Order: sequence, then C-alpha cells, then structure tokens
Amino acid sequence: MYNEFGINNKAKEIVLKEEENLKEEFKKIDELCDINSLKVLNAFNKNNITEAHFNSTTGYGYDDMGRDAIERVFADVLGAEDALVRSQFISGSHALCVALFAYLRPNDVMLSITGTPYDTLHEVIGIKENKSSLKSFGVKYDEIDLKDNDFDYDEIKKYLKNNKVKLIEIQRSKGYSTRKSIEVDKVEKVIKEIRSVDKEVIIMVDNCYCEFVEDKTPLEVGADIIVGSLIKNLGGGIAPNGAYIAGKKELVDLAGERLTLPGEGREVGPSLGINKSILQGLFFAPLVVASSLKTAVLTSKVLEKLGYEVDPKYNEKRADIVQNIVFGNEKDLVNYCGGIQSASPVDSASKPIPWDMPGYTDKIVMASGSFTQGSSIELSCDGPVRKPYIAYQQGSLTYSYGKIAVMKAVSNLINSD
Repeated sequence: MYNEFGINNKAKEIVLKEEENLKEEFKKIDELCDINSLKVLNAFNKNNITEAHFNSTTGYGYDDMGRDAIERVFADVLGAEDALVRSQFISGSHALCVALFAYLRPNDVMLSITGTPYDTLHEVIGIKENKSSLKSFGVKYDEIDLKDNDFDYDEIKKYLKNNKVKLIEIQRSKGYSTRKSIEVDKVEKVIKEIRSVDKEVIIMVDNCYCEFVEDKTPLEVGADIIVGSLIKNLGGGIAPNGAYIAGKKELVDLAGERLTLPGEGREVGPSLGINKSILQGLFFAPLVVASSLKTAVLTSKVLEKLGYEVDPKYNEKRADIVQNIVFGNEKDLVNYCGGIQSASPVDSASKPIPWDMPGYTDKIVMASGSFTQGSSIELSCDGPVRKPYIAYQQGSLTYSYGKIAVMKAVSNLINSD
C-alpha cells in the first residue's frame, strides 16, 4: 500500500528507523497532552457545559448563552480574567489588528521587542504604507531585535526609561524568520524586566501556533493580553474559523468594542451555529497539538538524517508547532511541499507552485490540503521563495497522517535526485 501511495521503500525505511529513536521525546509530549487535557476538561466541568450551549443565534446575537460560556471556558483554560472568542474574527492577524486598534491612540508608541512582526501585520502597523494603518492614525512604531535568540534586556530597559511606550508587542512564533520561537520562561523573564521600569505599559503577546505546546500561558507569567487563532492550535481542526483575545477584562472589553461598535461591544455577535464546533475543537486541541508536535519531531529527526539543517532539533524544547527545514535551494523546497500536498486529504492532486500571495513581499510556495482553508493545525508546509529557502511545516490532526505525509515528502526529495 505504501508503494501504491507513491512512497518508495527507502523513504519508508528511513522514517520508520528514525521513529524508533523518538520514544522518549514522544513520552514527554504525551505527558504534556495529559496536563493540557486536564485543564480543558476542568474548564468544561467548572462552567457546566450542556447541550443547550450548542444552540445558535442569528442577527444581533443578543443573549447567546453558548457564546458567553465559550468565552468563560477559554478564559479558564488560558489563565485569563476574560476572553473574547468570536467567529467574526477571520484570522489571528485580524484579531491582532483589532487588539492594536483597540489599545492604541494617536501619538501612542507601540514597541515590538521581537524584531519585525509577521508579514501580515506590516500594513496594519504601517511598516508598509497603507492609508488604513496605525501609522496613518498617528500611532508611532519602533522595534528592538532579539539578541542571540533572546530578548535584548538592556536595550529594552534603556528604551523604556527614555520613551513613554503605550504597548509592547511580543511575537512568540518565528514567522518567516530564522530566529527561534520564544518559550514562556523567556516571556516571564522579560516581563519582570519590563515591570522593573514601567508598570503601566500594556504587554501583548501574539500567541499563535503556541497554545498547548507548553503547560503554562503568557498570561500566567504576567502578560496583559494574548491573541491567537482558532484555525491553529486551539480550534483542534474542528473550528471552521475564528480567533480569540484573552487577558485582563478591561482590555478584552475594549477589544470587543473595536470588533463590533462602542456601546454594544461584546453584547452583540451571533454564533451562527458555530458553538459546538468551537467547544469540540477546544476539547480535542491538546491531542491534536500533541500529534502536531510528534510530526514535527519526526520531521526534524528524519530531515536532519538526510543532511538538511533543521530548527528546532528533534530533542530541543519547543515553543510552537512550527518545524523549520533549511533546503538551501528552490527545487528541494518546492518538491518537499509538493510531497506534503500530495499526502493531503483535500486537493491532493494540486501541485504547489510559488505565487504572489496577498500580504507578503516574496513569492510563497504553500502546501495546505486542509478541510478548513488556511488551517495551520492541519498539516501544512510553506515558505518564501528566497534564500536560504526555508520550509515552515506545522500541524497534523493525527500523528499517523503526519508520518505518512513525511514519508511522501521524503520520497519526493529522493525521486528528484
């Protein structure tokens, strides 16, 4: 059956052999899954989730008991005072945009301390000109790069002493960069350093790709607000869209008024039949994230064995579900993505080719044969077609499907030699 699926014997043997060496890493992931599953189940029980919470509202969405219960559950799972969880968010980037416009006013200063944010925020901030950007409304922006894959603590404190900053943004996942993703322990350390200088600045964390990869959240170590997508980790591959903003209640309320309108805020917003999917997705999320992590660990081990540079290494501590593979050339990058696409349940006959994707400067090659368009918790692999030709692989609803896809992608590399 492997051969019929286009997996050659060499690729199969390499993957199965390397898998045998990963038992200890997989055991750690299973233990993490148990901890996060307990968090979720406790939140469901605490908030007495019943079938009545699956009911739908339309129109204005007044008194949507399921929607409100979902937000209480998410708040408990994430260690937040409150949470805004809505299908009206189209993506994590949209939720970040809503949060930034909710908290920043003309002449306020926004400071990123993880370097330049992800590409889709460039026009939101005004790094790339746009008449609807924060910059066009008079919001000022600055950034401090990481130093040796850690925060530049001295530079951050110096900047805060010399400038009044309204909001500090921390992007935990690496995006299309070569830096490492940021672990919660490092977030905790930098928050303590920030608070030693400024106790009022809003600390906002872009938590996309990071939920359930560790056993605590940035909110539990002092962050004011975190933002993430439901078509990534916390949606469990079941939520069809949406995102969340969680943290201090006053900040969550401000975001609600920006998402809808002042005076109505979180009181409106119909669930349109999505409540069950969001709750069920969150219920499955710890296991799905564990499957994604196992697939990433296997990918790292196998691709390093084949001679490619990988990050993280298979046995390194992880902060997100993203696995980097440095191919060094466009051919291998495109062929690997093609293998992932051909092992997808949807659009398997499609061939990924580099193209101009909205919000990005370089051409992007993307494999994403998912049930939900753009879902990153389902197995996908993409990257900008620029040196050093890095593939960013993430997700997998089950480990078995992830392993098969890695075999297929490796077959593509071997067959193209």
